[in-house]
Amino acid sequence: MSSVSVQRHRWARQEYERMIAAGVFHPQARLELIDGDIVHMTPQGSLHATAVRLAEDALRAVFSAGFDVRVQMPLALDDSSEPEPDIAVVTGAPRDFRDAHPAGAALVVEVSDTTLAFDCAQKKRVYAGSGIREYWIVNLIDRQLEVYRDPRGNDYTTKTILRSGQSVSPLAAPKEDIPIKDLLP
Repeated sequence: MSSVSVQRHRWARQEYERMIAAGVFHPQARLELIDGDIVHMTPQGSLHATAVRLAEDALRAVFSAGFDVRVQMPLALDDSSEPEPDIAVVTGAPRDFRDAHPAGAALVVEVSDTTLAFDCAQKKRVYAGSGIREYWIVNLIDRQLEVYRDPRGNDYTTKTILRSGQSVSPLAAPKEDIPIKDLLP
């Protein structure tokens, strides 16, 4: 991320903190910045929380040295989007992000039930537009994994649907297989 973008993110963070101090937002409110809009994140149900933990466990088993598996932490993608995906696998170690959030990821995973339409439209557009090579949606409604790859513009050119009994190999760890059943509660 350029120094100008870092300054803009700091400014946006300062504005957000001023809004909290003014009482516009509760300090514990779960919010994301998506395409310039502040989006309220819905509370997690137990099914969603379980799926996040399963995906975290599966990805930590595959990605070790040289990668950081971040759970519900910000990605500073551009001046108007700082999403907090359920899981982001980023290159580096936790201390690498002490002064600034990562500006990209090798893999982003969203667990979707009530937010499926939003994750399939706005979030997918933001991740593709930021050059995230691989985006997964753990679709709890249809009990499947949607794998999006090959970003071009604001969309992905490849979409694959995988179900229990199948497996997926992340682009950043192509020799590893993750059974889809390990991602679904």
